[in-house]
Amino acid sequence: MPKLETVKQLEEYRRRLLTHPDAQASQILVCGGPGCIPMGSEEVAAAFRRELKERGPAVKVLLKESGCQGWCSKAVKVMIRPQEITYQQVIPQDVPEIVAETLIQGKILDRLCYRDPADQTAKAHKSEIPFYQGQQPLVLGKMDLIDPTSLDDYLAAGGYRAIQQVLAQMSPEAVIQAVDRSGLRGRGGGGFPTGRKWRFCREASGEVKYLICNADEGEGDSGAFMDRVVMEGNPHAVLEGMVIGGYAIGAHQGFIYVRYEYPLAVKRLSLAIDQARQCGLLGANILGSGFAFEVKISKGAGAFVCGEETALIASMEGKIGEPRNRPPYPAQHGLWGKPTVINNVETLANLPEIINRGADWFAAIGSEKSKGTKVFSLVGAVNHTGLVEVPMGTSLRQIVFDLGGGIRDGGEFKAVQTGGPSGGCIPKEYLDLPVDYDSLQSVGSIMGSGLMIVMDQNSCMVDVAKYFMSFLHDESCGKCTPCREGTKQLLEILTEITQGRGQEEYLVLMEELCATMRSASLCGLGQSAVTPVLSTLKYFREEYEAHIQQKKCPALVCRPLLKYTIDPETCTGCLACVLECPAEAIQGEAGEPHELDQELCVKCGMCHAVCKFEAVKVES
Repeated sequence: MPKLETVKQLEEYRRRLLTHPDAQASQILVCGGPGCIPMGSEEVAAAFRRELKERGPAVKVLLKESGCQGWCSKAVKVMIRPQEITYQQVIPQDVPEIVAETLIQGKILDRLCYRDPADQTAKAHKSEIPFYQGQQPLVLGKMDLIDPTSLDDYLAAGGYRAIQQVLAQMSPEAVIQAVDRSGLRGRGGGGFPTGRKWRFCREASGEVKYLICNADEGEGDSGAFMDRVVMEGNPHAVLEGMVIGGYAIGAHQGFIYVRYEYPLAVKRLSLAIDQARQCGLLGANILGSGFAFEVKISKGAGAFVCGEETALIASMEGKIGEPRNRPPYPAQHGLWGKPTVINNVETLANLPEIINRGADWFAAIGSEKSKGTKVFSLVGAVNHTGLVEVPMGTSLRQIVFDLGGGIRDGGEFKAVQTGGPSGGCIPKEYLDLPVDYDSLQSVGSIMGSGLMIVMDQNSCMVDVAKYFMSFLHDESCGKCTPCREGTKQLLEILTEITQGRGQEEYLVLMEELCATMRSASLCGLGQSAVTPVLSTLKYFREEYEAHIQQKKCPALVCRPLLKYTIDPETCTGCLACVLECPAEAIQGEAGEPHELDQELCVKCGMCHAVCKFEAVKVES
């Protein structure tokens, strides 16, 4: 890898990459995202390597393991370029046929293609597949194009062109103005204008300043992996964004604070840092500009509260990860007392696109006050789970039904929670709500980092609130009383309700507790921890009332409120439930209808789960 000391040398090296014969060759990209790796993507890639080796030079194709291709429910994904043929649920045994039929003869394998549920026609190309239609990938744009371990791939796809422009043609103030004009807001959840934060830091007194990339994707955002896939699938975009940010604020040292649970992200980032340093894109005198910038990785211990800026800084300093009072804000007094900017992964990955395509171009995407695109992790009771990137202002209906393919197993949409554990549950009457910072806040939810959990009729909203409160209580650092005690009290009340011991006055008490926590908690964890409770109380109050007044769970989720019975007309006496019952509450002989003793039943649900004849009934 050459040492690139000037912008001219970088452009000449990029030109050689683009004119190399390999640049024109067909490519097989096997998805190496977090959804595909557990499903065997490495085995599929190995099968391709073996098959191509056996075929020899007769098959001229490059094999790459790409970053996440988005459609996680269809793992393992394989894309063939330049045609963008998209195969789904590929296994190693499919590889010889793909090579023989598609690569050599140019035939499409319909059985590996997405099928339109309306007419069952095979959709072979990415542009034909509904999951990808309506998306506008900026941050995810190179995921199915490059090998994340290859700096050459990133350069050939236009990488590091933005820092050429920044270092050669723009002053730090001009960069800040461009980011400000673009309307880019922090994608980590707070939504603070990025350009404004940078200006505060640049104008702060002191020669030493720091830039931190917050890659501590919330531990409780079960199913959230937006930042992870960017770090694993396009790490150089993060580094390029950090160089731009460091230049703008006057920092020469950057840190990536990443979760220790992301070993592949750490590995890919470490490799990218070494590559960029060897190539002259990090370190002293970058591209002959006189600007120096270094990046180090700092591993976090997985504390949810460390997503808050001051708690993150405390953790990096070797202290207990807990927040402090603000002001002063990190932009004035941050890491080791120096002015510090903290941006999350997605925010930084947007910067090269803003510089390359222009602030006005970026500002033209999205809604009035929320510019650009947003990456969402779409999970839950939806047919097509995975990552989607859409313009701000796209409606919930478009995301859930057009991209997500609607509710799984023909179910009924009930709610979608946005924003992770501290987010709100939005009911079906707001399906046409545009998804942006202000619209979500107007209905009692938040953008958060971008998690969307879709729920159907089988979700109990009281149980949902209890689940998230349990997590938030565990993750409270305990420093301030409103959060420490408030989450504990809310969890106890919700537990009482789900176990059939709720009282009418509990609803008012919870609202009062939420108001106190929101106004008096020290940091965002305590202030926003009330959101799941308040949103479910507001939109699904009848479920709370059913639990309290009728001692029933309409969704048949809260086990203490359920009753299991065996229908003698449909019971075949197969003994399956007898063998599985941990309390020995079911009696009966083989071939004879069984009986369930309600006094002994512990309501574990095993009998209902193992009965193949639907003889075990459950009611509330």
